[in-house]
Amino acid sequence: MHLRSKERVITHFSRDYVFRYGFFLTLLLNTIIYVFIFPEFDTYAFYLLSVVFLGIGFSKKPLAVLIILCTMVVLLRSYVEFKQIPPMDSFLTLWCVYVIMTLIATRMENNYQKRREVTFDLISALTKSLDSRDTYTARHSEKVANYALKIAKEMKLSSEQCDAIYVGGLLHDIGKIGVPEYILTNTGRLSDEEFKIIQKHPVIGYETIKHISAFNKNGIMDIVLYHHEKYDGTGYPEGLKGEEIPLYARIMAIADSYDAMTSTRVYRKPLSKESAINEISKKKGIHFDPHIADLFIGILNREK
Repeated sequence: MHLRSKERVITHFSRDYVFRYGFFLTLLLNTIIYVFIFPEFDTYAFYLLSVVFLGIGFSKKPLAVLIILCTMVVLLRSYVEFKQIPPMDSFLTLWCVYVIMTLIATRMENNYQKRREVTFDLISALTKSLDSRDTYTARHSEKVANYALKIAKEMKLSSEQCDAIYVGGLLHDIGKIGVPEYILTNTGRLSDEEFKIIQKHPVIGYETIKHISAFNKNGIMDIVLYHHEKYDGTGYPEGLKGEEIPLYARIMAIADSYDAMTSTRVYRKPLSKESAINEISKKKGIHFDPHIADLFIGILNREK
């Protein structure tokens, strides 16, 4: 399985480092266009775009770095277009405009990052409260989220996609809030009726968060609803098969299963890492997407 062309484009152009590359590339293109192609071209808007890229791409850098780079932009434009440093008042006016645009972009990026951190903290607090209902599965959601995030990074998904997969991992079992505690803490084998109740938790989770429109747009809803689907179509709740199962859910299925296999349960001891890897390998193309399974096995083999 390979990322489809649309997913590749989204993956490539959504990464944070693109803004840094975009800053330098925009400056280069401005220079080439003005000097070699169209000397009458008004590049003012493109230089503003370059400082917006500067503010986003270098938002975590010290203020001095931003000011130095802004000054470099002004000097470059002055040299390319005017062949000399303009009068001091014109230079300072242009410099102030670019610095202000850069700082606005930096402030917006930092605010976005802070909101994202707050969201993660709230979701993490919620999942920890859910995990606390069963001491044997404590930290399960957090560990699953981390495994899924490693897979996403191995697939070179964008930072936005990685964020969505991590949050989806934290929330994947939120539907268990509607499962009676006596079933979650059952020390023996579940009856058929109890197992049917457990199988409802993806749908319960979906119904719980379906009104959060952002989760529907970024794929988190797919994780919650479909993380128990199996590649051969024998999973639940809808019996999806192969790539009918959304990509994020296929990633989560492996992460969830691996943590379940390697965690202690009241009714069994955990499998060793090697045994769990063997189980995943045996079930490639049956329970798991074979390409994602190979990637995850590679990750586990590299880690001590």
